[in-house]
Amino acid sequence: MKKALLFATVLAFALTGTVFADEEAAVAEGEVTTEAAAAEEEVTTEAAVAEEEVAAEETEAPATDESADEVTEEEVEEMAGEELIIESGDKSIYGVIYKPEEANGTLIIMSHGYNGTHNDWVQEGTTFAGKGYTAYAYDFCGGSVNSQSSGKSTEMTINTEKQDLLDVVDYFKSSGEFEKIFLLGGSQGGFVSSLVAAELKDEIGALAMYFPALCVPDDWKNNYPDPSEAPDTFDFWGMDLSREFVEDVQQIDMYGTIGDYKGDVLIIHGDEDPIVPYEYSERAAETYEHAELIKMEGEGHGWSPEAWPKAIEMVLEFFEAH
Repeated sequence: MKKALLFATVLAFALTGTVFADEEAAVAEGEVTTEAAAAEEEVTTEAAVAEEEVAAEETEAPATDESADEVTEEEVEEMAGEELIIESGDKSIYGVIYKPEEANGTLIIMSHGYNGTHNDWVQEGTTFAGKGYTAYAYDFCGGSVNSQSSGKSTEMTINTEKQDLLDVVDYFKSSGEFEKIFLLGGSQGGFVSSLVAAELKDEIGALAMYFPALCVPDDWKNNYPDPSEAPDTFDFWGMDLSREFVEDVQQIDMYGTIGDYKGDVLIIHGDEDPIVPYEYSERAAETYEHAELIKMEGEGHGWSPEAWPKAIEMVLEFFEAH
């Protein structure tokens, strides 16, 4: 969901002038048609006014060429960051790194949600880099039908994703380049980030999450009370999973684990989320020793165009305080 919104937002910025001009023309045309049904003389007058308004909008709109309509997701990514593939054992973790002109010594690792990709974080990555942070967004191995990392989705479990993030953290720690490492995760990526923060403890400077999917263990216990009854493989929301995924996630004691992280935590969650009930984040905020939960009124699982920049700004302020 967020990926589609992100790319649509990026393209909208690229095509702002053309879109606004077309909208004015469409409104003017609608007005002309309506007036024509009432009086032909008024139609002529309204049409003339509409033409002047559209002409004015087109004059003010920035010039664009046809190639702007052909901007691809890959081109947006290329303009924003650099490819960085992390090799770990027999797997390859594909990602994109966003580098600031003047680095402040802090790295932000961004983990996508279920069936998402590194492209979900273009806006965050470019924003953070603009403020001096280095940011890295990657694909979980087998974590998406569009993943560029190695592995199949039927081989993916919550613990394989946890290991992917641990491997990414270890790669950057080994570089010796960063004084601090922060984690930012969305949905299932937030769930995984919370588990990694609990394991690494004070090695993680701060943890931020968008609508973390802390409901996942409960959901799969409800779906398959006896995990052995799950099919060998099955489709779930457009991606094939395995029985191993079900068995694995049911072994996780979410609230008995995440509180091991004693650092500061920021959780941002919409109160109308139909996928992850807001109550799960409320319980998480009570579980952590130092947590702030921000309720996004009227927001669901993913941000609206109005809420998204606010969420990014809140995460940025949180990280800047650390």
